[in-house]
Amino acid sequence: MRGINRQSIFEDEEDNWKFLQTLRRYKKISGFWIFAYCLMGNHVHLLLKEGLEPLEQVMRRLCGSYVYWYNRKYERIGNLFQDRFKSEPVEDDPFFITVLRYIHQNPCQAGLVKEIGHYRWSSYHEYLQPTSFVDIDFALNRFHTDREKAVEIYIAHQSAPKNDRCLELEEKHHFSDQEARAIIKKVCNIMNAPDLQRLERQSRNDCLKKLKEEYNLSVRQISRLTGIGRGVVFKA
Repeated sequence: MRGINRQSIFEDEEDNWKFLQTLRRYKKISGFWIFAYCLMGNHVHLLLKEGLEPLEQVMRRLCGSYVYWYNRKYERIGNLFQDRFKSEPVEDDPFFITVLRYIHQNPCQAGLVKEIGHYRWSSYHEYLQPTSFVDIDFALNRFHTDREKAVEIYIAHQSAPKNDRCLELEEKHHFSDQEARAIIKKVCNIMNAPDLQRLERQSRNDCLKKLKEEYNLSVRQISRLTGIGRGVVFKA
């Protein structure tokens, strides 16, 4: 979620605490799981799983409640968040772990801190000193079945310098599906986009990399047109 016109949505510590309090409250009401969060001044990253209510309703609750409080505090009216929230499905374990690291490393990528452990407003510390708020078991079990070893691996993995890119907030150029299919068939020398699934693994990954880097096709669009999972497309 991004502030309208990229304006700040957290002016002071109280604002951060209020948003986390709101997140905690609606977690109980909406029944969702929260795996990671990061509050970044003018935007928020959340890694969550739907529960009792669909994502749209969850976000309406979160945004509506926080904006109502924020507007009263700062004596303002109108929208605070820019358009609809941006979202991307996480469909396999490797991509889940990548998104987890991407969220926790966001303050480092933005130059706010040098180490992720130094940033106060992310869920990184929840995995080291757990509370009832963040659902840490799923992620830690991806690293190791032994909790002590899992935490040790988690720290090393989350701290490793990476230039992960997950949610595509800004695309350089948007291709229609028809245009994208034509590009995929030409670049990969195949008859139909789904045929990319049948290529040898290295050839497939070379094609995926070229489609992303040279033609700027989005991970989401490539996955939808070829039937290849987003995690595979992202990692290629």
